[in-house]
Amino acid sequence: MKHPRAVLLGAQAGTGFLPVCDHYSGVEARMRKSLQLQAQLMQEFGACVFDVTLDCEDGAPVGGEAEHAELVVSLALQAAPGARVAVRVHPVDHPAFDQDVATVAGKAGARLCHVMIPKVESPADLDRASRALDAAGAAHLPLHALIESPAAVHRAFDIAAHPRLQSLSFGLMDFVSAHGGAIPSDGMGITGQFTHPLVVRAKLEIASACHAHGKVPSHGVVTEFRDHAAFAEAARKAARELGFTRMWSIHPDQIRPIVEAFAPGAEEVETAAAVLTAAQQAQWAPISFRGKLEDRASYRYHWQVLERAHQTGRHLPAEAQRWFGSAPGH
Repeated sequence: MKHPRAVLLGAQAGTGFLPVCDHYSGVEARMRKSLQLQAQLMQEFGACVFDVTLDCEDGAPVGGEAEHAELVVSLALQAAPGARVAVRVHPVDHPAFDQDVATVAGKAGARLCHVMIPKVESPADLDRASRALDAAGAAHLPLHALIESPAAVHRAFDIAAHPRLQSLSFGLMDFVSAHGGAIPSDGMGITGQFTHPLVVRAKLEIASACHAHGKVPSHGVVTEFRDHAAFAEAARKAARELGFTRMWSIHPDQIRPIVEAFAPGAEEVETAAAVLTAAQQAQWAPISFRGKLEDRASYRYHWQVLERAHQTGRHLPAEAQRWFGSAPGH
């Protein structure tokens, strides 16, 4: 019988499945701690539930960009087997951009899962980044992009269509600042960023652009991390209301709440496994399941539930486990 991945095709079904959390750190001690925590949670969950992005942009001291890039290379090469390690380089118009890419991608490209490009304004910026990666011998590396201005939000669909792009993130702080005071400061806060119309609109544009082109929309920074209940609610809103399938973490305490918020519930996983088992037995023709019609469109949704469950280390029913241990064509 054919694997669900081989059957449930289409632009939306083609969306890549990345770990639901992207954890950023730029100070050496925190970068080392992040990699250690990633290895620990890989053992706990049986899956890599968050990426570690080593930060050359905000992490590098002014004038020390070259030394910081070499540190990132060293840390990436020391990462545990199976770890997902990425790097955020400087923007393409920054004097240190070419040096970042040549050093990090050139020396540790085989160990990286992607490269994050901040302050992307148009597809031309991604073309520039692609050429730099290719020149560094890292043509295999996908790009992630950070949208941080009103003009970039306007071009979100064109940026998301770039063939090298894997994921789009929203840069809240710069976006609010770019409005010259028209958005109050609480638009950067844990409540205002989910209620101010201009901020919510920007998030929805980015999420929609990603889903239109089969890319991963990643919700950006929520700086308040000590109020655990409020942060958990923010993560749930990003996942359940705004259409994001991934979210940034900037503190270790944010990682587990993000994984929990973006993981499907146990009942949803059980239902998805049951529907897809029946669908496969029916050769993917429409079926009646618990008094409701299910067809290819809903099968795709249920498959995505199982993919998210697998990515977040959730327990899978026995009938679903077989799909994650075999090749897509079987």
